[in-house]
Amino acid sequence: MAAKKDYFGLDRLISIILAIIPFTAWICGVITRLTEGKIVAGIIRIIPFAGLLIWIVDLICMITKGEIWRLIDM
Repeated sequence: MAAKKDYFGLDRLISIILAIIPFTAWICGVITRLTEGKIVAGIIRIIPFAGLLIWIVDLICMITKGEIWRLIDM
């Protein structure tokens, strides 16, 4: 297993594949943020329009940096 990365410590390629598929990205994003204790970020991820914008940013960050975007630290 690779070093701790986003989406439950999975390899970067698998995390990118999960980030590309909207439904899995939504589920993984909500669960990841809630398990980190970032309740507000998890709730914002559920809101349709905000969730779409965050999905696009997360996808770009996952491809370029290998981690999801963490703007809200709550």
